[in-house]
Amino acid sequence: MRDFYVSRRDRAAALIARREPVVYEGGEYADGLSPDRLQQYEQNGFIVLENVFDADEVSILREEVEAMSRDPDIRARPEAVRERGGEALRSIFRVHELGKHLAELPRNPRLLDVARQILGSEVYIHQSRANIKPGFRGKEFYWHSDFETWHVEDGMPAMRAVSCSVLLNDNNTCNGPLMLIPGSHRQFVACVGETPEDNYLKSLRKQEIGVPDECSLRLLSEDAGVTPVIASPGSVIFFDCNTLHSSAANLSPWPRNNVFMVYNSVQNMLVEPFHGMAPRPEHIAAREHVQTLSPIAVHS
Repeated sequence: MRDFYVSRRDRAAALIARREPVVYEGGEYADGLSPDRLQQYEQNGFIVLENVFDADEVSILREEVEAMSRDPDIRARPEAVRERGGEALRSIFRVHELGKHLAELPRNPRLLDVARQILGSEVYIHQSRANIKPGFRGKEFYWHSDFETWHVEDGMPAMRAVSCSVLLNDNNTCNGPLMLIPGSHRQFVACVGETPEDNYLKSLRKQEIGVPDECSLRLLSEDAGVTPVIASPGSVIFFDCNTLHSSAANLSPWPRNNVFMVYNSVQNMLVEPFHGMAPRPEHIAAREHVQTLSPIAVHS
């Protein structure tokens, strides 16, 4: 398969125009967002939906994440990623299979129909994780495009995936909220640096390979700046797989936890990684245990 998004090769940093649409099939495959909201997503590369889940629903999800974080069996699994230089958890991967209530979350039509509408097809979960940022100790996530990593290290062919972040705590200006660069999804940032073997063992703790150069970040943020997402628990952020995003360290007393899920189109299944190395583990990038998602019944 031809690689249209060459990155981490023997070349300088570069901006490569996106080849694929942002919204597939005209946004008519499913009915998740209103036309105005769908247009906003297409223009900016992300959208914030307030109050998707109520307080009781959020409490159930938050308690399950907290219980998983304390569970010694889960903490001993490879899905549990720790911060550099400590025992504090940074992420727990594959939560849609490890948790009871989290297993239903990606199939909730309030989320699933938005993903199907944007991607114009049926979908499956490429990756899921709980991102954990405790007060005072939660570390930063540097600027990056998820697609750059998924393309180079996982073999995701095209920009036909959407990320979904369900907020479990208040995201405020002090506790390291998600920051995005509007419009950056229309340019692929080719990054500098050779990918070492088993890079994920370090990159999931602190990403240093596959990060955009400062010049590209300045250029892409000139027009629309940077948008921090300040929102309440139960809100949901959908953002394009190629939208540049980051978050600062949490130096506040308040935790900032969320559930992060990646919906990938069934027409965008993984191939061999484009950097020629061994695929990352299944709990980071699903390629063998792929299940098309069907909606669950939601009781009002």
